Amino acid sequence: MKPLAYECPTTAADAVAALGRGDARALAGGTDLIVQIREGRKSVGRVVDLKRIPELTAIAQQPDGGFRIGAAANFNKIAAHAALANAYPSVPNSGRLVGSLQVQNRAGLGGNICNAAPSADAVPVVICLDARAEIAGPKGRRQVAVEALFASPGRNTLATDEILVSILLPPVRPRSASCYLRFTPRREMDIAIAGAGVWIALGSDGTIEDSRITLAAVAPVPLRTPMAEKALKGERPSHALFADAGRTAAREATPIGDTRGSVDYRRELVAVLTQRALLSCAKDLKLRITSP
Repeated sequence: MKPLAYECPTTAADAVAALGRGDARALAGGTDLIVQIREGRKSVGRVVDLKRIPELTAIAQQPDGGFRIGAAANFNKIAAHAALANAYPSVPNSGRLVGSLQVQNRAGLGGNICNAAPSADAVPVVICLDARAEIAGPKGRRQVAVEALFASPGRNTLATDEILVSILLPPVRPRSASCYLRFTPRREMDIAIAGAGVWIALGSDGTIEDSRITLAAVAPVPLRTPMAEKALKGERPSHALFADAGRTAAREATPIGDTRGSVDYRRELVAVLTQRALLSCAKDLKLRITSP
């Protein structure tokens, strides 16, 4: 690697100022950035380390019952937060799929989002949970939906002098559940050929009142599937309904074919993973769904 400057600010404002001086990149876990610099895929004059900023590494439950996850909090820290794991088990569960245990001790949800890989495992379920991103920049702070941060493979919508400060999860909705499933050739330390994150909420009559489905690795960015979501709403959970939602989500996917999987193969994976994720949600909600 060529020589580069290193800064380690202790406040978000100082980090924004450092990034504004040009030719700089923010570093949280560094599991992607350091490799990209070493391989010459990123030319960086200054690295701004965010790990010493307390609010970026903190995880806290909010007064309304929601959660604030610092963008630089690593996945092992997220998994160890008992209240978060109890409220939203799908969040730490998806984080455990990212790399090895050693990687999870460095990498975090903020980096998984900002790296903007279409196959990012921790992202779909966070989008399904309607999470918001808190962003700091020279003009102050703003919030956007997490799904609005993705522009194209490897490119997010943050300005060069902005940082992701935290991910904000809303309070848990009554009678709701979420799940993320993926398929990889190897059991661990591999990139998803396809993934599906789902969230459903039941109404008082037992029908699905609301739903969200977000796919990984089958579009340039994490992909919401509005037609599949609409197909679930107002319906009573069943194998047939979930299978139909999976097939609809597969039709909405826009995968490419490569050496890891053809277009048709990825679509079939989407159908199966979406159905299984929905069945997992039904199980968490203690619904009795008999086999077809």
